[in-house]
Amino acid sequence: MYNVVTIRKALATFMGITLTLILGTTVCTTMTVLGQEQYSFITQWGSTGTGFATFKQPLEITVDQDDNVYVTDFTSVSNKVQKFTNNGTFLTSFGTLGFGPGLFTSPSGIGVSSSGNIYVADFGSPDTAVQEFTNEGTFLRMWGSFGLGDGQFINPGGLTVDSSDSVYVGDFGENNRIQKFDSEGNLLTKWGTPGTGDGQFINPAGLAADSSNNIYVVDGGNSRVQKFDSEGNFITKWGTQGTGDGQFIRPGDVAVDSEGNTYVTDQGNNRVQKFDSEGNFITKWGSKGSDEGQFNDPLGIALDKSGNVYVVDAGNSRVQVFAPS
Repeated sequence: MYNVVTIRKALATFMGITLTLILGTTVCTTMTVLGQEQYSFITQWGSTGTGFATFKQPLEITVDQDDNVYVTDFTSVSNKVQKFTNNGTFLTSFGTLGFGPGLFTSPSGIGVSSSGNIYVADFGSPDTAVQEFTNEGTFLRMWGSFGLGDGQFINPGGLTVDSSDSVYVGDFGENNRIQKFDSEGNLLTKWGTPGTGDGQFINPAGLAADSSNNIYVVDGGNSRVQKFDSEGNFITKWGTQGTGDGQFIRPGDVAVDSEGNTYVTDQGNNRVQKFDSEGNFITKWGSKGSDEGQFNDPLGIALDKSGNVYVVDAGNSRVQVFAPS
């Protein structure tokens, strides 16, 4: 049995001014550091529960080409993956507790292909480590088994899909590596070993791919982000442990916008940080709490085609949405 607090840490290991602007009947909260880019709170949805549009332990998030939003719920017995519109209207859910096709024990990473199919990594079931579904939740295929060999996993966690529909899955714990598959689950390549050097990991967590198919990996245990090309060749890295700009305490996930800027959830600092593609700090927002724009363990993060930022606020059992302002 996995302890949720331990799993959170493993997944992450994956001068603030607040102004309230009232425009007609719309209230937007703008969070920024003076002189930096600003991000405004747009909307939120979710509460603690087991029914539709509620969460027990929301974890990861992805957005499809139609701006539908998919959220994995790590400890829920039912509704393991929920699908919403971009304003939080519930559409459907799929997956219940169990082992086998269409079932999950602890769904974690999630990504979407160019055709709209959904790939989900199951942390608690390496024998069905990755499952593929249609965008309505119809099961298509699965792959993976427990172990140290090619195509095997100890703790499958973060997942992303690139523009060629290659699927990348992080495996933290003993393997500490990234494996790359084609869309049908055939292994293409792999990289990573335990350690602190370039291309090494201690508990790789969230993954993201940019438009050039470069891969960004949250290296949670090393408090950094590493960037690779699509074959796993190291490009650059950034981040150290701490509370300052560009520092992290338990970074959780990463997302990339159309310009190559990266957004990283910083769990221990309860904030989101934005960087350019080379890791230069741009801005940040968030603080600990339950108000709009505050976080309690921000985990998954994703962007839609308009540049809106969706953040899984796990400790508050909700999704928050922000827009550049």
